[in-house]
Amino acid sequence: MKFSKPTYFSLITLLLLCILNTNAQSKKQQELEERRQEILKEINQYNQLISSNKKKEKSIVTVVEDLNYKVKVRQNLIKVTNDQANLLSREINTNQKEISHLRDQLKDLKEDYAAMVVKSYKSKSEQSRVMFLLSSENFKQAYKRLQYIRQYTKYQEQQGEEIKNKTQKLQELNTSLLQQKKDKDRLIQENRVAKAKLEEDMKEHQALVASIKKDLSKYTSQIKTKQQEVDKIDREIERLIREAIAEANRKALAEANKNGNTTTKETKASSSGFALTPEAKILAANFESNKGKFSWPVEKGIVKTRFGTQPSPIDPSLTIKSNGVRIATEEGSKVRVVFEGTVSAVIAIKNSNPAVLIEHGNYFTVYKNLSKVYVKKGDKVSTKQVIGEVFTSSNGETILSFSIYKVDSKNSEYQDPSGWIYKM
Repeated sequence: MKFSKPTYFSLITLLLLCILNTNAQSKKQQELEERRQEILKEINQYNQLISSNKKKEKSIVTVVEDLNYKVKVRQNLIKVTNDQANLLSREINTNQKEISHLRDQLKDLKEDYAAMVVKSYKSKSEQSRVMFLLSSENFKQAYKRLQYIRQYTKYQEQQGEEIKNKTQKLQELNTSLLQQKKDKDRLIQENRVAKAKLEEDMKEHQALVASIKKDLSKYTSQIKTKQQEVDKIDREIERLIREAIAEANRKALAEANKNGNTTTKETKASSSGFALTPEAKILAANFESNKGKFSWPVEKGIVKTRFGTQPSPIDPSLTIKSNGVRIATEEGSKVRVVFEGTVSAVIAIKNSNPAVLIEHGNYFTVYKNLSKVYVKKGDKVSTKQVIGEVFTSSNGETILSFSIYKVDSKNSEYQDPSGWIYKM
């Protein structure tokens, strides 16, 4: 089988594109599978938490929040599984095209090889080859004929080896195709199960929301009161952060006055920015460079409420503002520092559980709703150091509220923890 140069290069280009596309699809498939396993792990952790709190009576608001969470997680699982199945379908189609292409190549190779074998058989005797050489007009022609015989023999061997390789590749592709079809069937079956459970959860959720609507004002009032309490704690945290900034700036200004290095620029920094010591600047830079790599503030947990403003699961007309994340965890869970720093304050507000504020240069992390605190203001803490224990409510909920706050001369604000904590 011979190709013209343009056809040959087009075939090589096509094969390279197929290989690159296959690699890209395999990487995407791996990413989707990792995400699916994470969601399944999250569902498993949630079920364990629910199981451990079955005996404790929960408020209707908590039950609705739990159901709302279950619905969202199952929807994510179904979406990821659908994406996997669709990607597998594309991979199967690609493989089928490749198999068809290989079969055509194999057919042509076999036909060429069969023709060669017949031709070789007709002139295979040593006598025929000798006569072919002896009938040469001169030595130069005899030499060329000898070279031709050797090349032809080598070409036969190459054709045989190519047929063998193509056959093996075809077998491997067929095996891969069968496995892909099995994987797709398995994913489709798992999605059917997930959809059935989602329908059950949605029916239960709708029924509960319908019963709440009869007395919606009561639950709306509870949500508003809860939000006011959260806002009160956040205001106190922001006040303490401002105090920490002012204290750091006073120290920096005093140090500058002591050394006789006070400038107009430094004086302005003390009132409008955050004057960091060289050590604090290094700490802040290390904090930033580890973005996305921080450990969770608890060893086990699931995010019940994410960062940002979102509609209430009870009354969609109400919005819930979350300056951090609420992490559901096990009773007795220890609270761990996500990065080294200094305890800036231990916050105790009337009718609220304690919180700990930790400074990391111009960043602060906040750990709220603690039952026990193991540190005090001024303590140096290291990454993953235990600083307290999460509070467990009478209805069995163990929730840690966690926030990250960045101080900037232009725009100081809360950060979305999911961008900082590993796989949150």
